[in-house]
Amino acid sequence: MTRRLRTVANRAVLAVVGLGLLLAGGLLAATDRAVTPRLPSWWPTAAPGAVLLDRAGLARLRDQGWWTPTAIAAAAVLTVLFAWWALAQTGTGPARRLALPLPGGTVRPRALADALSLRAAALPGVVRCRTRVLPRTGGRLELVLRVRLATGTGPDAVLPGLRALAEQAERSVAPGATRTQIRLDADSHRVPHVR
Repeated sequence: MTRRLRTVANRAVLAVVGLGLLLAGGLLAATDRAVTPRLPSWWPTAAPGAVLLDRAGLARLRDQGWWTPTAIAAAAVLTVLFAWWALAQTGTGPARRLALPLPGGTVRPRALADALSLRAAALPGVVRCRTRVLPRTGGRLELVLRVRLATGTGPDAVLPGLRALAEQAERSVAPGATRTQIRLDADSHRVPHVR
């Protein structure tokens, strides 16, 4: 799962849970005798000591033919969704190792990203580099290098070294297609993306 999809899923889950808690809190606040007179006339209120579903109401629901299959299906769907969401948080695991040209050789994407960051930061004119290695479907690989340039250093001074570094990384992993993005940042101004 990509980082963007994981972020969207996280925000959606948080929004749904937050909205549910907000509604539940509002309904609970409506049962307080000190708050009830101050609420608008359209606000749903409950009698003090009232319960959401009593035993008789639950028994009536269980007598309906649709209640049990619906409750089981809803619980199963929620379990699968939350399990999928929890597994998505783990990011890249052992199954996401990249193949190397050596027989049986593999490397973790995070280790390759760290090595590229260190080598790019050692180039003259580069203050810092953050690298992401993103395995894609079909054996493709995406490298994203975000490079902070030293003050007064132009892109033309560092691009040849960064291109050579990206080409070495492309040759070092299995012969799948590789796409490299180099993003240059400077202290005084933002330099456009180079692809």
